[in-house]
Amino acid sequence: MKKTLLSTVMLCMASLVMAQPGGGFGGFGGFQRPQVKLETSQEWKDVNYAGDDQAYHTCDIYLPKEEKSSYPVVIHIYGSAWFSNSGKSQADLGTIVNALLKAGYAVVCPNHRSSMDAKWPAQIHDIRAVIRFVRGEAKKYKFDPSFVATSGFSSGGHLASTAATTSGLKQTKVGTYDIDLEGTLGCYANESSSVNAACDWSGPVDLTAMDCGEGMKMGENSPEDMLLNSKLDKEPDKYRSLSATYYVNKNNPPIIIFHGEKDNVVPCCQGKMFYEKLVAAGVKTEATFVPEGGHGMGMYDEANLQKMVNFLNAVRTGK
Repeated sequence: MKKTLLSTVMLCMASLVMAQPGGGFGGFGGFQRPQVKLETSQEWKDVNYAGDDQAYHTCDIYLPKEEKSSYPVVIHIYGSAWFSNSGKSQADLGTIVNALLKAGYAVVCPNHRSSMDAKWPAQIHDIRAVIRFVRGEAKKYKFDPSFVATSGFSSGGHLASTAATTSGLKQTKVGTYDIDLEGTLGCYANESSSVNAACDWSGPVDLTAMDCGEGMKMGENSPEDMLLNSKLDKEPDKYRSLSATYYVNKNNPPIIIFHGEKDNVVPCCQGKMFYEKLVAAGVKTEATFVPEGGHGMGMYDEANLQKMVNFLNAVRTGK
């Protein structure tokens, strides 16, 4: 996520995304064919989870084909380098979302504010609001509020992972930087924003070390610079506050990681550092590093999708 050329491309794409209120893109390597047909029993589109009239605060809800009284829930977040505020309609629907639905999970795909709309921590406030919405509206949408997990690709993986490592933490101080991780968005402030598990697909998780990969060079105005409106050498604590790895502790929920060894956008060492920190802290975790995997490309084979499902099933059933 650090090459100057890549940053320029992202900025150009961002202008297109912001001009497409009904669309957006699903992330680098995560582009989807339009009109993916999912087998569901019920669907709701453009549901506002924040109690306002903003399109970036809407989500799509999918229930599995097999009808039940309630379903465990996975909130799956699209990737866009935090540049898109309208990518829910292409959030890995044909791969991750489809696999989760077939496994019996309700899936919620939310939009969230982009770095153009608001700066960090607005994005984690949005995801926390989605989690609270799921619990607050459990009866209406047949959600089982006892199991709510996050999942995401690329920047969505970052948000899913950060929601997990900060689970239960509402406000803290990162060096000299005070950060409110909870926010006040939505109508369900009294509901828990904790999650039971998380799936990280190719996420940038340590924003102080995006040059960890061989050949990865920091460019001007990187996506994280724009999200924080800052520079790493000027305000390092802000970048630590953005990093899921900073909050790792023994109380984190289980987290599974998937990352491609040939990812030239978010270096694979990001996933490996995350895994090592989780293991050291005693967090239940698994990791799959795909030798030929890129940034989304070559990552969504049946074996990996089944690993994700098996991991979530094991967490949910306590096995």
